[in-house]
Amino acid sequence: MIFRRALQREFAESAGAVFVTLFTVMVTTQSIRLLGLAAGGRLASEAVLALIGFAALNYLPVLLSLTVFVSVLLTISRQYKDSEMVVWFASGLSLTAWIRPVLGFALPFVVMIGGLSLLVSPWAVEQSDRYRERLEGQDDASHVSPGAFQESSHGERVFFVEGQIGETASVQNVFVNTVQAGRVSIIVSRRGYTETAPNGDKFLVLVNGRRYEGQPGQLDYRVMDFEKYAVRIDSKSERVVAGGSPKQTPTFDLLKNPNNPNKGEFLWRIGLPLSAFTLALLAIPLSFINPRAGRSANLLLALLTYMVYSNAMSITQAWVAQGRISFHLGWWVVHVAMFAVLILLFCHRLAVTSVFRMLRR
Repeated sequence: MIFRRALQREFAESAGAVFVTLFTVMVTTQSIRLLGLAAGGRLASEAVLALIGFAALNYLPVLLSLTVFVSVLLTISRQYKDSEMVVWFASGLSLTAWIRPVLGFALPFVVMIGGLSLLVSPWAVEQSDRYRERLEGQDDASHVSPGAFQESSHGERVFFVEGQIGETASVQNVFVNTVQAGRVSIIVSRRGYTETAPNGDKFLVLVNGRRYEGQPGQLDYRVMDFEKYAVRIDSKSERVVAGGSPKQTPTFDLLKNPNNPNKGEFLWRIGLPLSAFTLALLAIPLSFINPRAGRSANLLLALLTYMVYSNAMSITQAWVAQGRISFHLGWWVVHVAMFAVLILLFCHRLAVTSVFRMLRR
């Protein structure tokens, strides 16, 4: 009992460290990608944190599955490295005796992964897509931020404002560059603000400025000073996706409409908890290391096993979505194959242990 508690505590400590590391890598990667989009003007800066949160919820099942696998792998590898497994085998205990404590640690994660995969991840993808749709439905001026050039949705205009005037909606030192029919129009003004006409059209109203208009390479440029000048802002109606992608469809709706793409998505969702269960057991025989050698060999083998397993699941999902294989075959074939590999690895390790005991005698 004392040993089992100590083992569960070591599993938990390893899981905490591994999960924090994986989660940090995921958040950093998403932050770099989304901040790059925001810096390029393709994403509103205020949307970055929300989209990172939705992405974190979406990737949680995969992160937790990998956390369970790596935690068991590191814990048992340490037992080998510190020669504690020698004492374990010398006491007459088999490698299969690790199955019970490993499952006691992994099963709560498997249940959590199943709930996240079937319920939370589709909701997170749906909310992320809806949030992006709302942002894309905003007009061009709403994306303009002080100190940055912003291109319009059609690529015909470039906006720049130096800063905001106090707490008002007005901005100062406005620059607008427009290219239409080969003619260039440049407008600069001291102040600007947005205004909505009675018919719903939005305008950028510029105050106390100058407009330059002409064709590059020609001398017929026109210069016009103005006290007030209105530029119509292109508006985009908010798009509503009639039929969302399978990734954002709730699981119950996938079952109500069992077409091939929905079957492929459902296969992936139920495959994540099944793979987490199998990976936790696979980590037991894959954890073997020679105490006199390094740990890199078994870690590389474990990483290769995880990559093969994950890629096989992705390929099977794609084949089911394309109708190349049936769902009734696709949902179990990869997991049964990996379970067969698991049994072979256990048999190999048990055979090696038996030889070790015979040599000691």
